[in-house]
Amino acid sequence: MRRPKTSGPRLGEQFEDLAKQGHAVRLAMWMFLGSELLLFAGLFALYAAYRTVHAQAFAEALHHNKLILGSINTVVLIVSSFTVAWALHCVRTARRRTALLMLAITLVLGVTFLVLKGVEYSDHFAEGIYPGARYSFAALPGYGPMLFFTLYYFMTGLHALHMIAGLAVMSWLTVRLLRRRIDPAYHPELELGALYWHLVDCIWIFLWPLFYLAG
Repeated sequence: MRRPKTSGPRLGEQFEDLAKQGHAVRLAMWMFLGSELLLFAGLFALYAAYRTVHAQAFAEALHHNKLILGSINTVVLIVSSFTVAWALHCVRTARRRTALLMLAITLVLGVTFLVLKGVEYSDHFAEGIYPGARYSFAALPGYGPMLFFTLYYFMTGLHALHMIAGLAVMSWLTVRLLRRRIDPAYHPELELGALYWHLVDCIWIFLWPLFYLAG
């Protein structure tokens, strides 16, 4: 027998009400975000340790990254954090069309970030700047620069994977909003998606000075 369709937020069987359900999913999300922060904190510590040992090499290698592209990407992500936050505000105030527009802008900005990062990777590859043993940049040989660019590729590449995941989440949320599956009174999926997006943006705020400014 087919179950009748229900409208509005769906309450899980294990919860007494929507308030407790919302609290549980938010707590779970904060725990997940904490684990992500621990992951990148370990990488930041690794960067600091190698930079202490190879300070001159890291300072010289940093100048071969394109500051203009890194800075543009920083602005792109800061603006995207605003648009996703404004989308959440618009959903709460029942402005669905504006929320859809803000989510669409967020998606465009996320793709723009990845394209610019791809351009930078491509330019590095053309110069022989690869991670690990394949490093062959004639203008800056040595073990220290190789370490710098290996960390650069690993940390920015891991961040890019998080950005791709964020784009997938934002796309899913946009579809749900288009289908009117997000309720203005109860929308934890949008809140948690926005939190994840902010995490990705904040991580880049730390990567930007490490790989573009601290020379």
